[in-house]
Amino acid sequence: MEIMAGKLAIVASFLVISLLFGQFAWITPDTDATNSQRFEEKTNLALRRTGHRLLLASGDSTSHIPAVKKLEEGTFVLQLSKSFDYNQLPSLLQESFDLHGIKNNYDVTVMDCKTNEVQLGYNFLDYSKSKEVACVGRDQVIDCYNVKITFLATANNPKSNPVWWTLGLGIAFIGVSYVVLSRRKTPLAPLIETPDEKPIEKSTRIRFGESSMDLDNQMLYTSHTQHNLTFREAKLLHLFIKYQNQVLERDFILKSVWEDEGVTVGRSIDVFVSRLRKLLQEDTSLKIAAVHGVGYRLEVNNDNPAPKKT
Repeated sequence: MEIMAGKLAIVASFLVISLLFGQFAWITPDTDATNSQRFEEKTNLALRRTGHRLLLASGDSTSHIPAVKKLEEGTFVLQLSKSFDYNQLPSLLQESFDLHGIKNNYDVTVMDCKTNEVQLGYNFLDYSKSKEVACVGRDQVIDCYNVKITFLATANNPKSNPVWWTLGLGIAFIGVSYVVLSRRKTPLAPLIETPDEKPIEKSTRIRFGESSMDLDNQMLYTSHTQHNLTFREAKLLHLFIKYQNQVLERDFILKSVWEDEGVTVGRSIDVFVSRLRKLLQEDTSLKIAAVHGVGYRLEVNNDNPAPKKT
């Protein structure tokens, strides 16, 4: 009886594998690339339509709408050089997505073009549930804005195809079958108590001066204070630490920290340097000095200026 059960489990496992391979035959890299490209095209069209409608609603029918930029997978930016009615953004954006068949969940962030600071924003679920979002109705400063859309993982992503769930279930079934057969053939070994062993933790904290920075968690530690850094603050500080006591030209800083956004504004450096100076003011061994007409230099007063990882 046990032999028969084992054979049935093996046969069932092979059937699951055969079905999985049959499904995977239809999923190729070419198909994934085509789906991804098509999704980007539809998103581009939907965002341009939204920008056009927002400017028309503001009485602007002539301003040029720059090309939609893709920052990374699932993140797109539409730049509007003139102010628009934020109150109309949620409905017009969702209307454009519905028109192009985009069903993904998404986050909306409205940022100042010059400083890249977040001014307004909401999540798709806020609007879908109540047709209202935060900050609607408030006064909006006349300025240039970047409307950034970040899509969350959804069915439009080939990797979220249900076949991956089928693969997981198939592997789990094979594993269970193996365990069942093993338990029938081999008696359980007696439980042997072993002393607790703590896993070795790897820290990515970089020390400089009397401070340190945790790269993975974007944390800055100065004296007895810890600070949460934004992504851009952490990237800029890491650049200064890497080249501490060296003069970094403004163009080099812009290219290293802001180039991936496709929008580089020289004033952004000054704003973020000012923030880092305030965060580092407790550490008297550090100073971000301005080199007139050139850029900035992180001056570290210690015996070993090279950053150390612990």
